[in-house]
Amino acid sequence: MPGKLRMTRQRQVILEELKQVTSHPTASEIHTMVRKRLPRISLGTVYRNLDILSEQGLVRKMVTGTAARRYDGDIGNHYHLCCVRCGLVEDIPPGLVRVTGEHIDNQSGFEVVGHRLKFLGLCPRCREERS
Repeated sequence: MPGKLRMTRQRQVILEELKQVTSHPTASEIHTMVRKRLPRISLGTVYRNLDILSEQGLVRKMVTGTAARRYDGDIGNHYHLCCVRCGLVEDIPPGLVRVTGEHIDNQSGFEVVGHRLKFLGLCPRCREERS
């Protein structure tokens, strides 16, 4: 993890708002949430602080296949379902998928220190619209 982070009021509010949701919002959506508490914060400030929080390992920046990056306040190992059409990201309920690095360690010689797993598909709304 990079050097010590000065936790400004703006960063603290962004982090608190992001940790309160499981919707994996875009920077623009986070900006809307944060403006309820910090009405004068700019979208650029939100982007800069999300980059800093991501670099520090406090939030996860997610690339989902759509143009907009999404952010996750839950930095623990968990898995995602990503809609390839609308960009929706949802957490997979705990226990539904079990992945460990032990077998990979033994077969590859790598020491696994973490992992990320996402499943790509169509969300229920996009499946309905397609029909």
